[in-house]
Amino acid sequence: MTQLNHPVTVLKGVGEKRQAALQTLGITTVGDLMAYYPFRYDDIQEKNLLEIQDQEKVVLKGTVISDAVVTHYGYRKSRLVFRMMIEQAVVNVTFFNQPFLKKQISLSEDIAVFGKWDARRRALTGMKIIASKEGELSDFAPIYHVNKHVRQSTLVDLIRQAFAEYGAGIEENLPQWLLEKYRLMPKGQAMFAMHFPQTNDENRLARRRLVFEEFFLFQLRMALLKQEETATAFGNAILYDVERLKQFTRQLPFELTAAQKRVINEICGDMRRPNHMHRLLQGDVGSGKTVVAAVSLYAAVTAGYQGALMVPTEILAEQHAESLQQLFEPFEVQTALLTSSTKAAEKKQILAGLENGSINVVVGTHSLIQSDVLFHRLGLVITDEQHRFGVNQRKILREKGDNPDVLFMTATPIPRTLAITAYGEMDVSIIDELPAGRIPVETRWIRPKQVDTVLEWMRKELRQGSQAYVICPLIEESEALDVKNATEIYEHLRAFFLPEFAVSLLHGKMKPQEKEAVMQSFKDNETQVLVSTTVIEVGVNVPNATIMMIMDADRFGLAQLHQLRGRVGRGDKASYCILVANPKGETGQERMTIMTETTDGFVLSEKDLEMRGPGDFFGSKQSGLPEFRVGDMMADAVILETARKEAFTLCQETNWQKQPANRLLAEAVASLAEQQTYLD
Repeated sequence: MTQLNHPVTVLKGVGEKRQAALQTLGITTVGDLMAYYPFRYDDIQEKNLLEIQDQEKVVLKGTVISDAVVTHYGYRKSRLVFRMMIEQAVVNVTFFNQPFLKKQISLSEDIAVFGKWDARRRALTGMKIIASKEGELSDFAPIYHVNKHVRQSTLVDLIRQAFAEYGAGIEENLPQWLLEKYRLMPKGQAMFAMHFPQTNDENRLARRRLVFEEFFLFQLRMALLKQEETATAFGNAILYDVERLKQFTRQLPFELTAAQKRVINEICGDMRRPNHMHRLLQGDVGSGKTVVAAVSLYAAVTAGYQGALMVPTEILAEQHAESLQQLFEPFEVQTALLTSSTKAAEKKQILAGLENGSINVVVGTHSLIQSDVLFHRLGLVITDEQHRFGVNQRKILREKGDNPDVLFMTATPIPRTLAITAYGEMDVSIIDELPAGRIPVETRWIRPKQVDTVLEWMRKELRQGSQAYVICPLIEESEALDVKNATEIYEHLRAFFLPEFAVSLLHGKMKPQEKEAVMQSFKDNETQVLVSTTVIEVGVNVPNATIMMIMDADRFGLAQLHQLRGRVGRGDKASYCILVANPKGETGQERMTIMTETTDGFVLSEKDLEMRGPGDFFGSKQSGLPEFRVGDMMADAVILETARKEAFTLCQETNWQKQPANRLLAEAVASLAEQQTYLD
């Protein structure tokens, strides 16, 4: 592949200026140019005049019968006009703002023009001139993402030149047995056909080959990471006391579900092994992940280890600390809560307790990863809503112990295609069952003009002892605008409900102590209506709250709406989620309809991924998702599954990287490991 690493300046017509222009597209080498694939193709099949529909894009081939004339108008605008003879008919051809094409148009020569047909004027608005030399007229014209520095035609010419001069240097990196097993097109042929396919079928086969390669290499990298994570030399065998653990689960105030028991067995099985646990625990809203975490932490404590639970917000940290303290109190497990709000004197005591081992379990925010936090014997690290932390934050906490076991938890159900890609190196446990007796939340979608009617209904519910959340519109551009909206809605609802019911306001600009006071007031039912921004999304458990009203709900993703809906339905009363939205497009309307039809977070997550794409599912900065050049994790899910299976099977072979047939494959995976965009 060395030739493909040559800079683009080895190509004819690429000097310093064009090199800089290509660099704006991320193209620096010949190989980059060859792998800069089109995002679509224009069908440029030649048709005769009788077949063409008005406004259809088409190729017309004929003879130039007039000189090309360029006229200028407006500011830097131009019009190039000439006539062609096609099938004994004269057709006017016009190109806008492409005066340089005049050099390609010569009187009496044959020419092929791709453009849009105007049936009334019997004229063609040209988009590009296609070379009429034999063999160069393809059925498909590649269309690339370009910018003001690089023209489509320039890119196509350079790509053709790159393949003509360096195409023979493309080496096959997939082993022959894999090519034969799945009938994959050779790499060089596939790369060329991605740019210049002759048929739809050829393009499909080329893309299939390159998608498989992309997924296979990535999953091979994931398999290697998993091997590293679970290597015997890097783990601790946490030999917990089985009888004490059984006693702990028996005293729980409720019966564990079958799903909870299953994932606890999976986690505890990992902990007893000397391998390093690296597991993801998925569970829908209200499925009981906190109890699973408690059992796991208690198991570590019975073996003489400490446990740490890191969460993204103070509200969630307080919630977990309170729950764990209640569960652990009869078993003399010392717990602590460490956040940025922890007072200096208390923090000093907690740090000392963690270092000398007198504190068994600590719950905290990012405060846990501060340099002054030292552990006596950290054996288990649990990160809740782990996608809300950066890769480095999670790594710092993990390194505070002697390679402790690691459990990631998320209440955002992750579609399987996403999980095996973003977390391919982890084992995955899923709680796919809600505790018995949970009443599904009834979801309704209303238009803004119906809000006053709903508020009257809400007043009746409050009179029966219920409480309500009202979530304010999400305005991504400005947290200040979020607060402004929240304040306006708060004032409106105060005027509506006072003096009969108390209304409070919660938003991200408030100080931690203020947030805590507002939340405590709501938990104690001193406040009946809580107006909030999305700071309320996770960690709030008020069983008496039965109404969730979300304003401008079409501004939220399905996963986030589901998280917000999960704040109600936590008691024994019927609960409701009211979506207030007036979506303009079909997609927005579809999302609202889906929310009213299902409360299954996994179904919603699949739909969310389809509609928004993986980059927005968690937020592009924190997703840890690769940006594949060709593959689409949803559309190509079958290929992704197949590639994963083959990759993990190959990794089981001893010294597979040293086999001659796998040399280029091993090099490609090593190269992938250096590309941080795939892993961080």
